[in-house]
Amino acid sequence: MADREENILVIKLGAFGDFIQALGPMQAIKKHHNQAHITLLTTKPFVGLAEKSGYFDSIVIDERPKWFQISKLLKLKRTFNAGAYKRVYDLQNNDRTSLYMKLFSPRPEWVGAGKGASHRNTSPERTAGKAFDGHVQTLGLAGVEPVSIDPMDWIDVDLSKLGLQKPYILIVSGSAPQHPQKRWSATNYATLANAFVQQKIQPVLIGTEAERDVTKEIVNLCPDCLDLTGKTSLFDIVGLAKGAKFAIGNDTGPMHMIGPTGCSTLVLFSSHSNPIRHAPLGANVKTMQVDDLNDLSSEEILTKVNFFE
Repeated sequence: MADREENILVIKLGAFGDFIQALGPMQAIKKHHNQAHITLLTTKPFVGLAEKSGYFDSIVIDERPKWFQISKLLKLKRTFNAGAYKRVYDLQNNDRTSLYMKLFSPRPEWVGAGKGASHRNTSPERTAGKAFDGHVQTLGLAGVEPVSIDPMDWIDVDLSKLGLQKPYILIVSGSAPQHPQKRWSATNYATLANAFVQQKIQPVLIGTEAERDVTKEIVNLCPDCLDLTGKTSLFDIVGLAKGAKFAIGNDTGPMHMIGPTGCSTLVLFSSHSNPIRHAPLGANVKTMQVDDLNDLSSEEILTKVNFFE
C-alpha cells in the first residue's frame, strides 16, 4: 500500500461512456493507494463527475495541445514533473498518452498499454471487449484488485420536483445528432409508452435539447409521458435510474449512467456499433441488435421483453 509521500497520477480524457467505465478502476486505484495524493488528468467535460466521486485529491485539465504547440507541451511537461509522481495509471491508452509518457523525466512507473510502460498490457484481449474489462486486466498487472463496476452510490439527488409517479420507466430516445442511425423511431417509442400507460406505468422521457424533436413527437403520440427533456443533469439521470422499474434506449451516453446503477436496462443497437464493446456496464443490462433499427418493431420488443413483471 502507499505511504503519505506517494503521488499518483491517473489519466482519463474521454469519451463519455469510456469515462463512466473507468470509474470502477478509479475507485480501485483509490483503495489501493489509500494514503496517497491522487491527481486526475482529464478534460473539462468530466471535471464535475471526477470531483463528485471523491476519488481524487486534485484535478488537472488537459487542453490536448497539438504536437506543434511546443510552448503548451513544455508547460504540460513542467506540470507533470512538478507532480513528482511515483506511478501513472494510463486509463486512456492512445497515441496522446504515449506522447505524454515521454514528457516525464525521470519516468515514473507507468501502468498501461504504451511502449515503455513498466506494467504494460500487450494482450489482444485488452481491446476485445469493453473498456472496463481491459482496465481490469491492466490494473491486475500492477496488483490493483479487485476492480468492480461503480454503481455511483456517491450520487444523491433530490428528484421531488420532477413530477415522478412510481412505477415509472425511463425512455432514452435520442442520440448524438451526427449518429441518426443509432435512433429507433419516435413512433415505436410512443407505441411502447402507450403500452406502459395501459399498465399504469409512467413513461419518463429524458434527453438533451438537441433531442427535443424526437421527444416532442413521442409526447404528441403519448400525451401521458412525463417529458424531462433538457431538465435533467447527469447526476439526476443516476437518481432516476435508481428508482426506475426499467429503462430502454438507444446506444447513447445516458444509458452508460443508467446501467451501472443496477436498473434493468435494454439498449438497442444497429450495425453501426458493437454491443460487445460498447454496451453499458451493469448486471441487469441487456442488448438487442439489428442491422437497421427501422426494421425493429415495437411489437417485437413487447413480445421479447417483460417490462411488466
